[in-house]
Amino acid sequence: MKLLSRLLPLTALMLLLAGCGEANLTALDPQGPVAEMQLSLIKLSLYVMIFVIVVVFAIFAFVLWRYREKPGDKHIPKQVEGNHTLELIWTTVPILLLIILAIPNVMDTFTLANVEADENSITVKVTGHQFWWEFEYPDHDIVAGQDMYIPTNTKIIVQLEAADVMHSFWVPALAGKQDNVPGITNDMWIKAENPGIYKGKCTELCGEAHWLMDFKVVAVEPEVFEKWVANMNQEAEPVSELAEAGREVFQASCIGCHAVGGVGGNPVMGGPDLTNFGERTVYAGFLEPTDENLEEWLRNPSGVKPGNKMPAFNHLNDDDMKALIEYMKGLKVLD
Repeated sequence: MKLLSRLLPLTALMLLLAGCGEANLTALDPQGPVAEMQLSLIKLSLYVMIFVIVVVFAIFAFVLWRYREKPGDKHIPKQVEGNHTLELIWTTVPILLLIILAIPNVMDTFTLANVEADENSITVKVTGHQFWWEFEYPDHDIVAGQDMYIPTNTKIIVQLEAADVMHSFWVPALAGKQDNVPGITNDMWIKAENPGIYKGKCTELCGEAHWLMDFKVVAVEPEVFEKWVANMNQEAEPVSELAEAGREVFQASCIGCHAVGGVGGNPVMGGPDLTNFGERTVYAGFLEPTDENLEEWLRNPSGVKPGNKMPAFNHLNDDDMKALIEYMKGLKVLD
């Protein structure tokens, strides 16, 4: 009893913590047809396994009770070896259960494997880098970094590639995971039914900062998406003298790796497109969007995200750094 009294609070705490989590970061609350199909398969498998467990434990309990040792009872129970009826039952039932599992799995597999474009679909080429994500829209001739914008209720064909090592693309609320493999293009599709920010993660160990390799799928209404597309090839004009000075610092120090408004960047060793950097809700994939965090990231990127390829900008004086931060915060396309 003493052990049980100690285990009960721990069990209650585990159950309580199991209910904690972030919005739009769970496969148990699907926000699109792909995730809904996959959750239905999870539930079906769970129900079948619960049925099997209940039946097995019921038989086990019956056998323990029925054939328990009794005082004075020395007879040998009836032997069932070679009983054709029992053998037929425990052979047929598993086969039926496997058929119940197999039919919807096969049907949904073919549905999810259909990545053919339709008249309204949009293609997004997703490339995993150490340790960030690149989203290219070949139909619209734009490239975005870290945040993948998509219109709601639209089939999004996702082409997965990797620039260096293997990564894995996973947006739990929208679809199951799929690998980004160097030299290979894997296809999948997703659809978001409601506007919102759907958090994603890399689920393949890809280096020191793998655990910090997060991204977001931002689902917006179709008219908002069209506005975003139209503005992604334009650089937001600085709104102050300080921001204008920051643009000069950016063009002198950052334009070789990071593009803004379709200008700059390096297709081989470059970093994320920063056209809409000011709209990001996190910096470097996980930092709160404050001036202090942005300065720490710029001055010591390896200390913030170990193993990344961005050089440090400790050579900038305080005035130049302040101006650069002001300019970067003003890079927006959906004001």
